[in-house]
Amino acid sequence: QVQLVESGGGLVQSGDSLRLSCAASGRTFSSFGMAWFRQAPGKEREFVATIRWISSNTYYAESVKGRFTISRDNAKNTMYLQMNSLKPEDTAVYYCAVDRQRYSGSFRVSAADYEYWGQGTQVTVSS
Repeated sequence: QVQLVESGGGLVQSGDSLRLSCAASGRTFSSFGMAWFRQAPGKEREFVATIRWISSNTYYAESVKGRFTISRDNAKNTMYLQMNSLKPEDTAVYYCAVDRQRYSGSFRVSAADYEYWGQGTQVTVSS
């Protein structure tokens, strides 16, 4: 059974940093792209960042570019999101997800392109 478990969320102040982790089990995802999405109260789930199966290929939403860094450790079947210079508008539940398509080279930003999802981890940034 495939399982994705996010961790690392919490309550921080504006300007602080957090590192989210997404540990995958039940399957090896080294040949699949992965991504982070987030959902704030009353808003739709939005794309944050994605990393292709080739780890050097990453893509970010404009709102987080230059502040967030996505990475993965295929040996540990784990993905990370380093979040720096956090802002109150970053407050949301953060979800990790695995692409439906193997060896996809394109940057996929739609939630519909992702098959497996974690349960989410809350990030709250106070001003």
